[in-house]
Order: sequence, then structure tokens, then C-alpha cells
Amino acid sequence: MSEPKGAVLLVGAGEGIGAAVARRFAEGGYQVCIVRRDAGKSKALVDEMAEKGLHLRVFSADARKEHEVQELFAEVENGVAPIELCLFNAGANVNKPLLETTDKLFFRAWELACFAGFLVGREAARYMTGRGRGTILFTGATASIRGGKGFAAFASAKFGLRAVAQAMARELGPVNIHVAHLLLDAAVDSEAIHRRLASTGVEVSKIPADSLTRTSSIADAFWFLHHQSRDGWSHELDLRPSVEIW
Repeated sequence: MSEPKGAVLLVGAGEGIGAAVARRFAEGGYQVCIVRRDAGKSKALVDEMAEKGLHLRVFSADARKEHEVQELFAEVENGVAPIELCLFNAGANVNKPLLETTDKLFFRAWELACFAGFLVGREAARYMTGRGRGTILFTGATASIRGGKGFAAFASAKFGLRAVAQAMARELGPVNIHVAHLLLDAAVDSEAIHRRLASTGVEVSKIPADSLTRTSSIADAFWFLHHQSRDGWSHELDLRPSVEIW
């Protein structure tokens, strides 16, 4: 019988992308740990995976708080397995006119999408550099490279996270830590996006096939990045449906 694989730590593992990545890596034999501010919100996913004979570990932590991030990593490393992959997937897509963007809203967007990513990435690096291996992944967005109307807060945070990922990749690559940024230039085929589209009058059932990017396709992209040979690492991979104008 083969030895169990190490831990995959998914920070910001919501019902869309995070859940899909959890499924992909659990089915691939990894010990998956999912992290949300309220772990109870992951019960449906845990039950779903249990029916398939797969066990997910669930943790509550606020990735914006340094001590909680440090305690989270110590708990997983000491109680589950060495972390082979860490994915930072947190962030709130805030769309507000400039004059309605308060200082608190701007700071909150940066704190969740950029500062928390720095804390998580730094803590992952702390453990991985000691072992001389590991993968650190970040979820990006169209806003990572383009500041659109109404997205001053969100785009600045995602721009910042992209910069953090680049700096980490250049520093950690030579010590065998693969850092990659997945740029999602797409509307994601998820319940949250369906609700958002419906609120703008779009009839989701009439959207042409493959116009939205499936969460399973995103999970496959993260799987691919993690399993790349070190002689051909990607740092940034962009993903969009064929119909997306870019």
C-alpha cells in the first residue's frame, strides 16, 4: 500500500473554487485541509466527500490575523501532515463607485485579498523552505491586471497580491518552492455568480454552453500547476472561456 500524500491547505475554501479544488486533491489522494472563518459553512462539502469515502479536515481561521495564521499552520503541520501545497483563495469582489468607496471598504478589500495572502504565503514558505520543497498558489482575477470602473478597492488589492506572488516566486524558486498565480479572466460557473447574474436580469439557463468557466476546470489548472516538473514551472497561468473578449 502506498504512503499517504502530504497535506493540501486551502485558505478561503468557499462553495465554488475552494470546494472544487478540495474535491480534486482529495480524489487525488492528498490530505485536504480547508480553512474558512466559519468552518461550519463547510458541512455540506464534508458530508458530500464522506459519502465518497474521502475525509476533509476543516479549520476555522481569519487569514487577516497573523497569530491565527501561525496557529493554523502549526496545527496542520503537527497534527495532519507536512503541507505540500498551500492555496490562498480568499478575497471579496467589491464593486463600488469611487465616491462611495469609503476608507474602511478600501482597507477591508486590501486586508482580505492582499495582506492575508502575504501572511499565508509567508507562513507556508517558513515551513516549506525548511524541507526544500512545496507549492504556493494564489487565485487572481481580471482585476489583478486591469482596474475597471468601480473596482478601485478590489483591483488595488488584487494588483498587490499579484506583486506579492511575483516577489515570492523570484525569491523562493531557487530553493525549490514553486509559487504560481492563476489569473481567472472569467465569470465562474458557480452559484454565487448565478445569483449575481440573475440580480442583473440575466437568465442563467439561457447562457450558451461553456461561456462560464467551470470550477472543476479551475481545480484542474491548480492540479496541473502543482504537478509541473521543476524544469518547466509556470509562474502565471491565465484561464478564460473561448468566448471571453480580452
